[in-house]
Amino acid sequence: MPVYHRQGQIPRKRHIQFRQSNGGLYHEELVGTQGFSGVSALVYHLHPPTIVKEKGAPYSIAPEIAISENLQALSFKGFELPPTDHYLESRTALFVNNDLTVGLAAPRTSMEGDFFKNADADEMIFIHQGSGTLSTMYGSLDFSYGDYLVIPRGTIYQIRFDSSENRLLYIESYSPIRFPARYRNQSGQLLEHSPFCERDVRLPRDLETHSETGDFKVLIKKQNRIYPYIYGTHPFDVVGWDGFHYPYAMSIFDFEPLTGRIHMPPPIHQQFEADQFVVCSFVPRLYDYHPDAIPAPYHHSNIDSDEILYYVDGDFMSRNNISKGQLTLHPAGLPHGPHPGAIERSIGQKDTEELAVMIDPFRPMQITRAAMQLDVEDYYKSWIDHLAPVS
Repeated sequence: MPVYHRQGQIPRKRHIQFRQSNGGLYHEELVGTQGFSGVSALVYHLHPPTIVKEKGAPYSIAPEIAISENLQALSFKGFELPPTDHYLESRTALFVNNDLTVGLAAPRTSMEGDFFKNADADEMIFIHQGSGTLSTMYGSLDFSYGDYLVIPRGTIYQIRFDSSENRLLYIESYSPIRFPARYRNQSGQLLEHSPFCERDVRLPRDLETHSETGDFKVLIKKQNRIYPYIYGTHPFDVVGWDGFHYPYAMSIFDFEPLTGRIHMPPPIHQQFEADQFVVCSFVPRLYDYHPDAIPAPYHHSNIDSDEILYYVDGDFMSRNNISKGQLTLHPAGLPHGPHPGAIERSIGQKDTEELAVMIDPFRPMQITRAAMQLDVEDYYKSWIDHLAPVS
């Protein structure tokens, strides 16, 4: 995050005595990434955050790989993923490499009693269906349809859903998720040409200090295993904090599209980046306004990256027979482009209501067995109608 934020009570200086009303010290914790050179937050607890009462046997959640080397256009019916009660059990990895994991979840129930911490990766959760509240020691974030939740690694959290109808797209990133450098100045402020600004970012609020002691189950993900821990104090026993390391939310509907007289390339849709991938938001917008413009994208070759597109809503004009929650994977090394009829169909159109999330990994993705359960058979042949005779 590019902005400093603080909540609750903190002392005037770092690392000095800060005492509770009973005379005891608050317990200071520095939470940060990339050693001591990345962003961090300084957090003040009622109790030491180190009181472990018990640890359970770790268990594997490593995805089973179906295709480790892929050069085939694929598509997947995401809404055919069966709903599952528990949030963590519902998380289903579809595509993986050493930089990120992309998956879907369809949880029916809130996290009651359990807490979760991803010790490996920053998380980005896109809310396709459902609403609720993300709770952390930094405060709370309400979320609803179209929201991105960005949760930095090491954050213990709980999610409460308002109903049992929830569909999520998630990314685990093994490098920090950030805003594109070209949108920011030297101080990190978002520039005037950025398609969003700091006002669009929702920060944690309503810090609630929990003083309870007892047995608190925290499920910690590390290297594709879950480590169950029982802590002796509530993970959200924080009286105050400040810094740059915290979860935040922003809506895809607050992304302001960039348009032009002729078709603009995909980087204009970029909203986030990490070391080896980018995330783009396709939102309702005016089409190109040159009198001879072709709004449909031109054919292009993915030479440097795979392309994963998650279809959220609306009529995605470059694809035929696409439904909500469907994904396409176009691998590096093959050209791809509009489906048959899409180019002519787009000419003369003035705007689009399409809504989609695109993820471009810069290294090839492996495809899991769970993904292949959702596979659209022979998707790679869906351009074959272009073989019709040309008059």
